[in-house]
Amino acid sequence: MPGKYEGKTIIITGGSNGIGKGIARAFAQEHANVCIADIDESRGKEMISDLKEIGGQASFYQTDVRKEKDIVNLVDSVLSDFGKIDVLINNAGVSRFKPLFELTTEEWEDVVFTNLRSVFIGSREAARRMDKDGRIINIASTRATMSEPNSEAYASSKGGIVALTHALAASLQEKGITVNSISPGWIQTVDYDELREKDHLQHWSNRVGKPEDIARACLYLADPENDFINGQDMIIDGGMTRKMIYEE
Repeated sequence: MPGKYEGKTIIITGGSNGIGKGIARAFAQEHANVCIADIDESRGKEMISDLKEIGGQASFYQTDVRKEKDIVNLVDSVLSDFGKIDVLINNAGVSRFKPLFELTTEEWEDVVFTNLRSVFIGSREAARRMDKDGRIINIASTRATMSEPNSEAYASSKGGIVALTHALAASLQEKGITVNSISPGWIQTVDYDELREKDHLQHWSNRVGKPEDIARACLYLADPENDFINGQDMIIDGGMTRKMIYEE
């Protein structure tokens, strides 16, 4: 059956794996035009075949989000193929957890360029071409507000995404484009059945998260009727960031 997003064009960066894959499947089920941008061509083409079986119109665009030219080409190609861009989901990202004194400046920059710089460029270029009621959704992380050792590169990039989100929302008000972010907590993308009971029970929701949890939030934020949530960061973590934890 046709879904709410039938005929809508959705760009998902990093859409071939993990959370991005779950998001792509959710929009395909709504019969959207799903445009997957990813550096992994073989996995991307597998995803396209999978999404078409679900019922969506799916296309793959090989994109290295560290390269501005690739992002501009992505946006121009989608516009040429579908005539419009309704939703951009900036999901592509990498993590590198390495002891502080061993982490090189170049390694830090690679994470920030991949995770944060790409969000700025992608949002700027997509917003140029979006009509009123366009939607930009950025995937951040609960690590934007809480940390463990050796996470400087990843935390910097995700904290930057949250701040960039509300700055973009302010700048794009006059175009009628909303910009929000989602901060996932522990989202298990593989081998979910191998998790331990204590992994689940440390969450107030009594389970570890799944990509589908983030996908449902994307469907909500992308809805043209939901224009009164803007510049916000939606935390989806089973309650973990609200727990008070003391060592016994």
